[in-house]
Amino acid sequence: MCSLKNSNSNGYLRNDFYNEEATEQLSSHYKEILHIVGEDPSREGLDKTPERVAKAMQFLLQGYQIDPVEILQSAMFKEDYRQMVIVKDIEIYSMCEHHMLPFIGKAHVAYIPNGTITGLSKIARVVDVFARRLQVQERLTTQIKDCIQDTLKPLGVAVVIEAQHLCMQMRGVQKQHSITTTSDFTGAFEKVATREEFIKLISTKLS
Repeated sequence: MCSLKNSNSNGYLRNDFYNEEATEQLSSHYKEILHIVGEDPSREGLDKTPERVAKAMQFLLQGYQIDPVEILQSAMFKEDYRQMVIVKDIEIYSMCEHHMLPFIGKAHVAYIPNGTITGLSKIARVVDVFARRLQVQERLTTQIKDCIQDTLKPLGVAVVIEAQHLCMQMRGVQKQHSITTTSDFTGAFEKVATREEFIKLISTKLS
């Protein structure tokens, strides 16, 4: 991986991490795509586009390079707490694998510890890792659930994702206000009362 550091007149420093070989290969393909759709990739405004898109795709799909299990294991603590832990409204930015268009939304994740807890930020990072891959919302929901269940061994895990899909909004049926909701549960959350408590809590807005 290579790191480029760019600063502007305000002293802002940005670090971009990307694989040079992948960037070169992707840039070549995107340049050819511009040709195929009828554009001139050498014209002003597009001359740097293949490289920009190549780097953008590596950023958007960086989840393939990260192990979500290691994220959870990096902050696991023994704790005698057996009530629901919820991290809700986690922003999701993912790419539909069918059309490679974004779907955007929120994930709500809960688990009931069984002697082990993890850092709250690690839950959000696990969501990011799986989201930053080519996905379908159904699989994304299950992967998050399985990772937490298999790593923390809690009494139960619940995951609900609500998202808007640009493949439905920009093309196809072009329904701009549709929202897709998926859910998956294990253990204690398979009980109706526990699941209903979780749904009620994630639906409650702070005043």
